[in-house]
Amino acid sequence: MADMIRLELVTPERLLLSEDVEEVIVPGVEGDLGILPGHTPLLSALRVGEMTYRKGGKNEYVAIEGGGLIEISSDKVIVLADAAELGREINLQEAIERKLQAESALKNERQQDAQNFRNMEARLKVELTKINIAEKYK
Repeated sequence: MADMIRLELVTPERLLLSEDVEEVIVPGVEGDLGILPGHTPLLSALRVGEMTYRKGGKNEYVAIEGGGLIEISSDKVIVLADAAELGREINLQEAIERKLQAESALKNERQQDAQNFRNMEARLKVELTKINIAEKYK
């Protein structure tokens, strides 16, 4: 079994990552998926959350902002995310400001429209995930 697996992270805007890594943990809709080289092939949907990958013994983090898919083969992981942001690129202060805005919007929408409420709740979860990841780089 190889000791590395190829990770490709793609959004509609760009290819975010294409690297050989030791391990990947992605937020699947039914729970987090830990992936090592030689993993059984699998196709799964993504949820908002934190993706972690290890390279050179060091953990790196990615905020998965929307849905998407993950395709796993024995030597490659392809993450097709609706939106994602690399942890090292997250501006903590901006994420905190957007979180506060999302909380305010959530409070305002709570009484008005159930669908808007769910959208604001999802936005808040994205920003909380980004803050959690950005703080790991401090």
